[in-house]
Amino acid sequence: MLKPIWIKHAAQLATIAGKNEPRKRKEMSELGIIEDGSVWIENGVVAAIGTTVELEHQYGDRASEAEIIDATGRLVTPGLVDPHTHVAYGGSREREFEMRLEGATYMEIMNAGGGIHATTRMTREATEEELVEQTLRRLDSFLKHGVTTVEGKSGYGLDLETELKQLRAMKRLNEIHPIDLVPTFMGAHAVPQEYKGNEDEYIDSIINDMLPVVAEEKLAVFNDVFCEVGVFTPEQSERILEAGKKLGLIPKIHADEIESYGGAELAAKVGAISAEHLLKASDEGIKQMAEAGVIACLLPATALYLREDAAKGRKMVDEGVAVAISTDCNPGSSPTTSMPLVMNLACISMRLTPAEALVAATMNAACAIRMEDKVGSLEVGKQGDIVMWNISNYQELQYLFGVNHVDKVWKKGEQVVG
Repeated sequence: MLKPIWIKHAAQLATIAGKNEPRKRKEMSELGIIEDGSVWIENGVVAAIGTTVELEHQYGDRASEAEIIDATGRLVTPGLVDPHTHVAYGGSREREFEMRLEGATYMEIMNAGGGIHATTRMTREATEEELVEQTLRRLDSFLKHGVTTVEGKSGYGLDLETELKQLRAMKRLNEIHPIDLVPTFMGAHAVPQEYKGNEDEYIDSIINDMLPVVAEEKLAVFNDVFCEVGVFTPEQSERILEAGKKLGLIPKIHADEIESYGGAELAAKVGAISAEHLLKASDEGIKQMAEAGVIACLLPATALYLREDAAKGRKMVDEGVAVAISTDCNPGSSPTTSMPLVMNLACISMRLTPAEALVAATMNAACAIRMEDKVGSLEVGKQGDIVMWNISNYQELQYLFGVNHVDKVWKKGEQVVG
């Protein structure tokens, strides 16, 4: 049994408490700040939260039982949630960074056998143990940046054997690493080179060969597809997502990243829990997402890395779309594990406020991966996933650009950083 943790005297305790559902419009600015805040964690779960004076009345006679953490002058928040990553993969693609600087586009690199295809080759060659070993290092880095829950996609196999290898590696990682790793099947990340010109045959393989095994072995919660010009059409994407729904896999969609292609509209049509990227989403697509309750998962670090304009985050918030943000950790277009950087970029490039960026990285991110009952806010009964930052208020978290302010991190009541 874990020793109770008593965090006391936080300059600001940002609870983000309230309803466990996606926050929209003005709700995205509601942080539930408690000054001189205090939280008691018992058996890995938040047992009480309030001012330090309130918890001293409640738990003062048990102080000797607990590990007491003095948070004077510190900001305390829920653990950050990253709702969109490709964290489990083989190899590296640093050469492509130079190619882009020399003028090559994302799709040019991919069509020349680089991009997703390059990582597919390296992931196919890697053993499951090698995937686990490489991904452990990335998950450790996420923890050091205050991230305690991560979604991870397959999609670098593009065949049954390797897709299952990726998902099984993530299942093992979820068991051995402190981070909660939530799995998404993404066999529809690209059309493998061996199926070029025969795309429908590959889609048949996803639907008939891959999805049933993934569902039967309970290796994924979600089913994602890259709906983009030159990848999967809206019609093909809908077919794949609807097939997954019949097997109990919740739809997600990479939408309108390179060109406006009707991906946001398709997300609304199929009832996707989230649409990802959305750099080129149409105004009509944004409207339909708001009406359908689709969460916009925005990836400002990817836009920066590809030197593209960021998604219309401000417009989406103002029009009633619940916005989450993510690193999009992947080897080609966003090789970062820094959610603090992503929060900075959400403010700078998408005009979210510091409060909105924090909600987008906690509660809304948790909702985008169906983890809102466990994480995303500091409330009684939720996991003791907590970050203490070397700053005194939430504005500093976004203001001091490109700096990791993490002091300590707790996962399920156990200190894992600091």
